[in-house]
Amino acid sequence: MISEALTPERARGLDGPVWLAEKRFSAAQQLQACALPTTDLEEWRYSPIEDWSSAEWRLPDSTPEESVVERARELLGSLGPLDASLILIDGAMVHCSLSEQATAAGVTLKLAGEDLAALERHPGTVAATESFDLLNEAYCRAPIYLRVPRNVCLADPIALISLVTGSGQPAEASLVTSRLVADVGENAEVALIDWLGSAGDARSLVVPRNDIAVARSARVRLVQVNNLNSHSDQVGSLLVDVGQEASFSLHYASLGGNYSRGRFEVRLSGRGASGDLNALYYGQGHQTHDLRTFQTHDAPDTTSNLVFKGALDDHSHSVYTGLIRVAENARGTNATQANRNIKLSDSAWAESVPNLEILNNDVRCAHASAVGPIDEDQRFYLESRGVPPEVAERLVVAGFFEEVLAGISHGPTCSLIRSLLHEAVSARSTAQPELKVRS
Repeated sequence: MISEALTPERARGLDGPVWLAEKRFSAAQQLQACALPTTDLEEWRYSPIEDWSSAEWRLPDSTPEESVVERARELLGSLGPLDASLILIDGAMVHCSLSEQATAAGVTLKLAGEDLAALERHPGTVAATESFDLLNEAYCRAPIYLRVPRNVCLADPIALISLVTGSGQPAEASLVTSRLVADVGENAEVALIDWLGSAGDARSLVVPRNDIAVARSARVRLVQVNNLNSHSDQVGSLLVDVGQEASFSLHYASLGGNYSRGRFEVRLSGRGASGDLNALYYGQGHQTHDLRTFQTHDAPDTTSNLVFKGALDDHSHSVYTGLIRVAENARGTNATQANRNIKLSDSAWAESVPNLEILNNDVRCAHASAVGPIDEDQRFYLESRGVPPEVAERLVVAGFFEEVLAGISHGPTCSLIRSLLHEAVSARSTAQPELKVRS
């Protein structure tokens, strides 16, 4: 049990229709009956899960400060034209809007509590069986439903901004959950921006969960950003089901948080489906980035490509575990998986474990991983041409991440990520202008 304050009655008392209240109540009862994982399990070995069990977790107040809402609106404004936008503050929806074009095309963006049938028929939804799935289902204040109808191609992105304020009490911590269920219809096209950040320095545990179904011949691009404060932990999950001849691409940037765990699963369930997963993460202080990916090929002639890149400074850690799974009937599969890490400090470390599970012999699959210091030849080349050491290092790190950044087609979002990354690298360069790295 994660906290005595989080009871089934507390879950049932959250805003929403009766059917949603009972669904929350049932999930909270199951959560009480099941034990949280422990660090004895390999997949939770590097997590602070034992600290979570002893903390006094509380749900945040329902009314956010206007200054926090305004900050979220400013972030929306920096993203340029949008076909739809939504703001969550501590998991509660405070803003939702659709452009005239999206409204005329029949796009739906609303609280999922208004539509039970939409959730029940959603093909990508995972049954809540594990403790953090149950935690999300029990205490999610505003589950969101997005639907893009058949043949609708949106010119501008849909942006979801989620800010976490945390608890005002030093002895307590806030539990913040969010849920997005998305249906993208046949031959539709949409770009999604999912931005998670903090408004303040308070401690929080954030449990986001996204389920996306991509119908036949549809195209979906998702950019996810984690910019939580250094006192917050995250346990997030993304499940995508990709239909016949459809495509999905993920671009994930993890720059914030204390412990940030992301589980990404792309199921290629239709013939000719494709899925690309790209990520960058930058570790500072005692941060841990814990990333787990699943490229699941359940149909013939499917393609997936994964590139995850990280740079680690100070005492930060990263853990990457990836699995390419090819089903018996998935002949013609073409899949790659690459995880590469740069150590900027002797005290930083990275663990990389790529895996293959292949049940068909007519496939092309490859995986690779690398952990090492910054390329001394690259730095020497820049320094020999008069570039100061701290600037040379920033340039090398920026070049290392360019492969991932170049794939983000939405200019304003890419610029914001570049700015955050530059700020992080510049901060450590200012603190240590004479960095020395030994292999």
